[in-house]
Amino acid sequence: MMKTKNDLPSAARAKMIAVLNARLADAVDLLTQAKQAHFNVKGPAFIGLHLLFDDVAGAVYEYIDLIAERAVQLGGTAEATARLAAGSSSLGEYPAGIVSGADHCQALSGALAAFGKLARQAVDKAVEFNDADTADLFTGVSRGIDKWLWFVEAHLQPAD
Repeated sequence: MMKTKNDLPSAARAKMIAVLNARLADAVDLLTQAKQAHFNVKGPAFIGLHLLFDDVAGAVYEYIDLIAERAVQLGGTAEATARLAAGSSSLGEYPAGIVSGADHCQALSGALAAFGKLARQAVDKAVEFNDADTADLFTGVSRGIDKWLWFVEAHLQPAD
């Protein structure tokens, strides 16, 4: 860990850096899953879903930046390469070969829901270690992920 004048105890910073890097791996994986859906969706709702999935990816990219920078602020190193993420992500594998909008919405909503749950667990960990700033960061991430989950799931619900 790098030296810093941050007043959080070093043991708490070390624990939070580990949590941040775990969620960073998940976020990098989620980004690639959203782009997989964006690139490969087909069907009558193509353009709407193509744009939605790209918007999800853009938001997740911003979360990646926030999470990585917080790890470094606490004296850690952000572990954000694709190879590190692939080896560390808690998210399930995105199904290969799917093309329909419904299948992509099903797969991406599952990944969003899983990541949202992990973000809320990170809030709890941050509170446990008295790191209000990291708790606030993950509260914002969780709120954003829940919004994107709502947008994606709306395509799976009947219009009646």
